[in-house]
Amino acid sequence: MKDYLPVCREDMNARGWDQCDFVYVIGDAYVDHPSFGPAIISRVLEADGYRVGIISQPDWHDKDSINILGEPRLGFLVSSGNMDSMVNHYSVSKKRRSRDYFTPGGEMGKRPDHAVIVYGNLIRMTYRTKPVIIGGIEASLRRMAHYDYWDDKLRRSVLLDSGADILSYGMGERSIVEIADALAAGIPVSEITYIEGTVFKSTDPGSIGEHIMLPSYRELCSDKLNYAKSFYTQYCNTDAFSGKCLVEPYDDGIFVVQNPMSPPLTMEEMDRVYALPYMRNYHPSYEALGGVDAIKEVKFSLISNRGCFGGCSFCALTFHQGRIIQVRSHESIIEEAKIIIKDPDFKGYIHDVGGPTANFRRPACDKQLTKGVCTNRQCLFPEPCKNLKVDHSDYLSLLRKLRSLDGVKKVFIRSGIRFDYVMADPDDTFFREMCEHHVSGQLKVAPEHISDTVLKKLGKPENSVYNAFCKKYAAINKKLGKPQYLVPYLMSSHPGSTLKEAIALAEYLRDHHLSPEQVQDFYPTPSTISTCMYYTGVDPRTMEPVFVEHNPHAKAMQRALIQYKNPKNYELVHEALELAHRTDLIGYDKKCLIRPRNLSDPAAKRAKAAAEKKPSRPLTEAEKKYGISFEKYDSMQKAQSQSRKNNSKNSGKKRKK
Repeated sequence: MKDYLPVCREDMNARGWDQCDFVYVIGDAYVDHPSFGPAIISRVLEADGYRVGIISQPDWHDKDSINILGEPRLGFLVSSGNMDSMVNHYSVSKKRRSRDYFTPGGEMGKRPDHAVIVYGNLIRMTYRTKPVIIGGIEASLRRMAHYDYWDDKLRRSVLLDSGADILSYGMGERSIVEIADALAAGIPVSEITYIEGTVFKSTDPGSIGEHIMLPSYRELCSDKLNYAKSFYTQYCNTDAFSGKCLVEPYDDGIFVVQNPMSPPLTMEEMDRVYALPYMRNYHPSYEALGGVDAIKEVKFSLISNRGCFGGCSFCALTFHQGRIIQVRSHESIIEEAKIIIKDPDFKGYIHDVGGPTANFRRPACDKQLTKGVCTNRQCLFPEPCKNLKVDHSDYLSLLRKLRSLDGVKKVFIRSGIRFDYVMADPDDTFFREMCEHHVSGQLKVAPEHISDTVLKKLGKPENSVYNAFCKKYAAINKKLGKPQYLVPYLMSSHPGSTLKEAIALAEYLRDHHLSPEQVQDFYPTPSTISTCMYYTGVDPRTMEPVFVEHNPHAKAMQRALIQYKNPKNYELVHEALELAHRTDLIGYDKKCLIRPRNLSDPAAKRAKAAAEKKPSRPLTEAEKKYGISFEKYDSMQKAQSQSRKNNSKNSGKKRKK
């Protein structure tokens, strides 16, 4: 029976169930779509014969909210949803967000902070011995001791604080079925310690077998350098083939044990996961509440891959999905596209075909599927590895098949394109066809910065690679006769970025006539190299010191510099330029970022003197669009002054009357 999974007793009765095997408690609304982790895990278990019920966003103030489906036969599953609950709730400035796109009607506050911990303890209030298995992005990235940006301290493994028995990390399709089978076979949950992709508690490290002993939680808290070393050990052991078992000691003789990552899914396994009977929408009970906004971005998109060998320092994909690319077959993706086409809301546009990085459709090199990824080098950074296999032919073939389907008008690529991978391809066929068929007027790419100093910390290629990409993109579009543009994603205040680098980025934007609308302040989320740098002040890869901006006002200045043309940012930009001794960028010359505050400013006087020495000339296009000449400014000031005088005289006459 194809239907939504039970969310109440009535649904269970309709299926003839007296009990669920698993009750899945989630922090999101229930959306039965393969872009949502809880939907995948639930459907995978269902396909293996297990009965799964969903409790979505229970009231954590009411312990009975966890009982609406009764006691499960085998255990509870817990996930915060598709996002870490703290990222979902707070902006980088730690201000509460106004909308939750994973909640019906966008209502904020339907899940608690640190949702996995709260839900786990809520279950334990009633079911003290029932197995609790936590998973999803929040549990995965907090599986060992981790820096929590919102508390500004190291927190223990979420396995301990949640009261759970097992943590399933990474992509959990294999591990969750193995856990379920073990529980169904009657194996006590305390003895399920052998499954790859899981974390468990132990009091006997001697029984664990070969492992790497990490510094204790007490040692991590006492010295940030211990944390940097421990984190990098974890980072180097995220591969399913080469990763070792890791053990982290805590007080009271407790050890948190991380088994190696679960092996990547084969193409056949990926196809099976995405062919399961998803309803492909949010639960109908949410319709009256306004629906769930998160479905809009993915409803007409197709996931073609998992994993990423890009190695960006600020990205947690290495810890969660791994660096080995896993793909679906063309047939699987096309079958899903045909389902999308039949949707009455489909207008002919497939919004995206991709994944973490859209144009990765094969492992970086041939050895990865047998020996794993290299622990001491990256595939693309600081430059492409000599063993890297750059090949867009499979992805290009898939796109051609999709755009030839009846009912499809356009197939877009909106998930990230790795531009350095495109530039490493000696064959421009993909680049040309991407511009011709798969760009909707503008292509979003993520250079993140232009300073090579900062890019090195970001794990991104040198700026020269991005500049070359821009030139080739412009040349191809010119040849095609398409007025298409690049929209760069930029990041401010990343470790390594001082005001000097921020100003250099602003000058780059000035010289290239760019006005970015979207700028992301660096957000220190759990389990990334960048977050480790932010907390420890060292690069864990080299243990060398790195500059980190912690002051909120200074971070605001760096962000403002990227959007220096926005009048709201004037004061911050002015202050930043003065602090950096770059008042040469305040004035009327075309190289200046902002105008002087008023004519009494020293910078204004210098600008006026310089302007008076220069021969009069027509305004440049940049001046017409973004600024005015000194002479124009002066005339405007005189006109405004005269206007005020006239208004004052007129108001005086009225009062006399």
